[in-house]
Amino acid sequence: MKKDIKNNTDKSVAEKPERVVKKGYEKDDTGYEVGRKGIIDDEFIDKALETLKKYKEGKTSLEKRIVENEQWFKMRHWDNIPGSEGNENSSAWLFNSIANKHADAMDNYPAVSCLPREESDRKAAQILSQILPVVFERNGFEKIYSDAWWYKLKAGTAVYGVFWNPLKSNGLGDIEIKQVDILNVFWEPGIKDIQKSKSIFHVELINNDTLLSMYPFLSGRLGSSNIEISKYVYDDTVDTSEKSAVIDMYYKVIKNGVEYVHYCKICNGELLYASENDPVYLERGFYDHGKYPFVFDTLFVEEGTPCGFGYIDIMKDAQKQIDMLGNALVRNAAMATNPRYFINSSGAVNEEEFADWTNNFVHVSGSNLGEDSIREIKLSGIPEVYLGILNGKIDELKETSGNRDFSQGGVSSGVTAASAIAALQEAGGKLTRDMVKGGYRAFADLNKLAVELVRQFYDEPRFFRIVGPNGNEEFIAYDNTEIRVRNQGVEFGVEVGTRKPIFDIKVCAEKASPFSKISQNELALQLYNSGFFNPEMRSQALIAIGMMDFEGKENVISHISNGGVVL
Repeated sequence: MKKDIKNNTDKSVAEKPERVVKKGYEKDDTGYEVGRKGIIDDEFIDKALETLKKYKEGKTSLEKRIVENEQWFKMRHWDNIPGSEGNENSSAWLFNSIANKHADAMDNYPAVSCLPREESDRKAAQILSQILPVVFERNGFEKIYSDAWWYKLKAGTAVYGVFWNPLKSNGLGDIEIKQVDILNVFWEPGIKDIQKSKSIFHVELINNDTLLSMYPFLSGRLGSSNIEISKYVYDDTVDTSEKSAVIDMYYKVIKNGVEYVHYCKICNGELLYASENDPVYLERGFYDHGKYPFVFDTLFVEEGTPCGFGYIDIMKDAQKQIDMLGNALVRNAAMATNPRYFINSSGAVNEEEFADWTNNFVHVSGSNLGEDSIREIKLSGIPEVYLGILNGKIDELKETSGNRDFSQGGVSSGVTAASAIAALQEAGGKLTRDMVKGGYRAFADLNKLAVELVRQFYDEPRFFRIVGPNGNEEFIAYDNTEIRVRNQGVEFGVEVGTRKPIFDIKVCAEKASPFSKISQNELALQLYNSGFFNPEMRSQALIAIGMMDFEGKENVISHISNGGVVL
């Protein structure tokens, strides 16, 4: 059967070429197949390392900011403030705001559904909607999502990676999803969209023993690397002397007007793998989707960069001033509770006995203790205006982060109705909803990449445990047969070409906030009391509900249209 490797099709059905592992690779003197010879040679590696150095220099300021922000989050920011002694007290207003934002994000943990663009793809879309959550669950995505949100709130940008790992599932291979530290990712300076970068690098420190077990030809070639990765400030000593920097480089190649993504792995100037040296991927690229396997999820957008800035960047000035005023108050209070005295040098007071409060008696010399012998040093209290400034800075930090009292469960006095509380919650959650929607867009991109990896690599069936229509557990076998690129055949003597099933990704909250549920329940009761579910008012109800916006609106319209019959 004749195959078109480039388009992954043949004359009858879209099939993938056989994956010939390491075919055509050359062997080193150890007999280990490494595939280091080919299009990607020493000259390419030298240029790649120079490019990496240039990219790294382009994000020096970003890396410095991210490392400093981590100190602010840990309440160790005084180490970065000039003139500080390093032992000042720190308050947790900034940390509390970040923690609340993180809780908001996790309360709106995303769920995904695939929507077909053509009726013939509906069944395939339904199955993908069932297996994608399983793929993400097997990768421990809830923790990945949580870690990414911490990073996003602190640094302004979270980075996800969606890769194909041929070692997973006992060598069958499967999708691997990771949260990637932005300190280890490098791209072309000045670009806005990461997909527009000429290349992108990911650098990771790996134990030398692990590398030698996978690449024996590296024996004697491991050691210190020329690549320095920015590090966070740790409490413990971190020893990296037995690790080596492994560089994953992704780059784009244009052939015949088509853009392909290729991939190579480098360690200490040695090529470990190159897709352009692999006959399986030479003509088609490493990933059929033609994109870099990274998704950048930004909080507050900055121009001229794929990264953004986070809440710490906009709150740390207020937090600094709060801490400065707070420390002044504490020092004043400490001085007030520990009075000091002027003692006349010619006085008769025994100073040691006077300073020791365990002594019941203080001896004096002479027969007369004058009023001028000892006198308490009087301190002026802090004026109320400074307390007002302190409280104003606290309010400023709360307002800046949208972390008002009612967003944390507190309400104004006299507000007791559930609907009113829910309204306050909703009003105070505008920033949170906008923030969460940004995360949903990134989550949708992750699922799009996952669908494409399923399309490319799921040649053999895999088993999934899903929830059936009746809520029961079901076990299904799934491969990519239904979503492969297909040859449309010939019509009227003309080749129609190929067809690739395309799916839209819809993301919503897996579970709604309790306050949202209360509001939704009250809305349902209001609709019922207004007669919206009365068949005689069907037309009026459909018009009114069509003007509303609430979760589950489509189902309500469907029920009303069908006279209350559940379909």
